[in-house]
Amino acid sequence: MSHSPRVPATAPSETDPAARVAVDLGDRSYDIWIGRGLIEDAGRHIGGVLPGARVAIVSDETVASLHLETLQAALDDAGIAHSAILLPPGEASKRFEVYETVCDRVLEARLERGDAVVALGGGVVGDLAGFVAASVRRGMPFVQIPTSLLAQVDSSVGGKTGINVRQGKNLIGAFHQPALVLADTDVLDTLSEREFRAGYAEVVKYGLLGDAAFFDWLDENHAAIFSGGTERGQAIAASCRAKAAIVAADERESGARALLNLGHTFGHALEAVVAYDGTRLVHGEGVAIGMRLAFDFSVRLGLCPPEDAARAERHLAETGLPTHIRQVPGQMPPAETFLDIMAQDKKVSRGALTFILTRGIGQAFVERGVDPSVLRDFLETELSTGEVSYG
Repeated sequence: MSHSPRVPATAPSETDPAARVAVDLGDRSYDIWIGRGLIEDAGRHIGGVLPGARVAIVSDETVASLHLETLQAALDDAGIAHSAILLPPGEASKRFEVYETVCDRVLEARLERGDAVVALGGGVVGDLAGFVAASVRRGMPFVQIPTSLLAQVDSSVGGKTGINVRQGKNLIGAFHQPALVLADTDVLDTLSEREFRAGYAEVVKYGLLGDAAFFDWLDENHAAIFSGGTERGQAIAASCRAKAAIVAADERESGARALLNLGHTFGHALEAVVAYDGTRLVHGEGVAIGMRLAFDFSVRLGLCPPEDAARAERHLAETGLPTHIRQVPGQMPPAETFLDIMAQDKKVSRGALTFILTRGIGQAFVERGVDPSVLRDFLETELSTGEVSYG
């Protein structure tokens, strides 16, 4: 098969210092800005969108130690009053008790409905702070300043907010669109290699689910993306534009937006069985394993060419991402446990299992009513051997 990698049309030019991506949702429309130094200029951006608003900054202790002072100085320069609410880092903060505490703190600060919650952090902070903003005073404006690659290309865009419960991930939450997203690419230099790789799983997802040309380009340029070249900003902007287009077409995930969950049904189940232990598995790693499983399951069902599944797995492995459940440390439960968790997945409709499957790279589709017995056999094989055969 011949491939001709090219920069996709959705990417900005190499000379564009900051890309603007518009999310078109009528009176809930907003802009995503992508570029260097955006936190230093956050006061101007926030003041332009929310004039006169006071803000509560929600961040975790790790991110705050690196970037909070810069954001506070930018808000001071713009004359924006602010307070800060700091959380412990990690997925464990996405729970009821922490949510309640943050709501209390926002109310104690006497913020009004026209004031704003600003999320400075990765996906955990964004999801939690967004749910707080959706809840307090029945809805306050919300600004996303994502500080991880995963958050910049995925969780900060589209208005999904929420927390985890024992039954599964993100099962309690709300759709609440931000008023603004500022994706400062400078902050990615402070990420660990593992965190950056995990975020890259969400970048390559856009190519695998609906843009084969973007996947080709990533296959050619992933080394430059990891090293911090201009290709990094191009990849982020292309990912945001892809997600913005899907969200604009299907804001509340009644149809095409479900495609963004490629790999997530398997991945969320994996996160649940390790009890959201970030030392064993982080979200992007679960998604990477989940995407490989989705491709292999599609091959098993006779839907996807084996060579496409092999190419997708090879790309993920070359970027250092895990692709097999056996790569997750610790003992795994039986297949039945995975099925029980998947039965709680948000895409389940009237008890029928729904998966994002694929007919090849860039050809994902929603499959409703997956046969549980076929899925059980597939998972049992995966858990017993961890091996995959592409024919």
